[in-house]
Amino acid sequence: MSDVGSEEFEEENNKLGEYVGDRNEAGERHGHGRAVLPNGDVYEGEYENGKRNGQGTYRFKNGARYVGTYFQNMKHGQGTFNYPDGSKYEGWWVEDVRQGHGVYTYANGDSYDGEWQRHLRHGQGVYHYHDTGSKYRGSWVNGNMELSGEFLHRDHRFQGNFNNNRPRGPGKFVFPDVSCEQHGDCVQTPQVSDL
Repeated sequence: MSDVGSEEFEEENNKLGEYVGDRNEAGERHGHGRAVLPNGDVYEGEYENGKRNGQGTYRFKNGARYVGTYFQNMKHGQGTFNYPDGSKYEGWWVEDVRQGHGVYTYANGDSYDGEWQRHLRHGQGVYHYHDTGSKYRGSWVNGNMELSGEFLHRDHRFQGNFNNNRPRGPGKFVFPDVSCEQHGDCVQTPQVSDL
């Protein structure tokens, strides 16, 4: 092997950080290995032809951690991501994006259990508000409560349509403690600041 080829190989490895583990015949990371990247992140898990592929744990230098499945260097399949602020997502990933069913527990104690699309709540899901005990169960579109759903509070609930996170259109308020229902259309009234 010439010195030039050796330097190129070392230079390429330095871009990828330090690596200890299995390699294929082409010298690529292949099989189980542990890499310390130049930015301080650490990955330990499976590789295939130089890319993270299969089960692995990626620890970010900022304190975040992902444990789950990779495909072609991307989070893909079932996995759990712990964020530096204490929030956590457990569920499905597609090409590095929360997609499919998953549970996100927020740093303030709120949680969402439902469908995701492109990192946003999208489809059917339940959002639980930790501080009040209230929850919304229903449809989500691009991160917002939309279409039909039910907002449950301690002493009443609203069943009906939602638009941009607010009750809108036909629906009903139910007050179970006093066996009362109020049916009608929810409309947005202008606030004093809107006039």
